[in-house]
This record gives sequence, C-alpha cells and structure tokens, in this order.
Amino acid sequence: MTTKSGYSIIAAEFNKPLTDGMVEIAREEMKAHGLPFLRLLHVPGCYELPLVAEIEIADHNVEGLITLGYIERGETLHGEVMGHVVHRALVELQLKVRKPIGLGIIGPGATPEQAKVRQAPAAKNAVLAVKRIADILQAKRVGK
Repeated sequence: MTTKSGYSIIAAEFNKPLTDGMVEIAREEMKAHGLPFLRLLHVPGCYELPLVAEIEIADHNVEGLITLGYIERGETLHGEVMGHVVHRALVELQLKVRKPIGLGIIGPGATPEQAKVRQAPAAKNAVLAVKRIADILQAKRVGK
C-alpha cells in the first residue's frame, strides 16, 4: 500500500474571509499545475505558521508547503516585527529541510484594500514558486 504524497496548504485564520479565498485560489492553481493536494491546515494567525509548517513538512509524504496569510497594517510596529520573524522562520525551515515552501503572506503593513487586491496574486505566486522549486529540485535529483 502506497501512501499519497503531495503538497499541503497552511492558512492563517486571521481575516478568514480573505484567507479562505486565498485557499480556494491556491487549490485551483495547484490543480492547474498538476501539484497533488495533500491537506489543509488552519492556524490562528501568521505567527503560528512556522511551528505547524515545521511539523507538517517533517512528514515524508509532504513534498512542500503553501503558506497563506495576511499581516495587516496596525497602529504599532507589531505586525512589521511579526512579519520579519515569520518570514525568516519559514525561509530557515525551507533551507533546513530542503523542501519548497511558498510564501503567500500579504504584508506586513497591508491595508484591507491592498490585501483584497493582492489576494489572488499572493496565493497563485506561492503555488508557482513551490512548483518551480520542486521542478528544480527534481531535476537536480535525476541529474539533468
């Protein structure tokens, strides 16, 4: 019996209507590019993405991740600081495990209006990045 492998999506629930739309867009893009969907995981916000990403990507059936979220502009620098921490943690994780992680996080510092405009491009580009990196890694493995 073979276990299904594929790509997981981890989406922040903060601003759920926006991120739910991003999930649907990402799933459509995955299908269009032949990336097998494995599972969808939700986390409360972007700050929680790295921990769940590290656990999920350790599964040998997970070929890569698409991370989706929105870090809005606030009255303080909290979002900016959080954005740097989350982005860095995801990049470091990707380097450590050598599996692609698509970054579909809008912000930090985006207004709700900007987030709505960036919803589709962010989700699609996260999938496309994972696809391109997966292709490059596969080519390296087979010596092309």
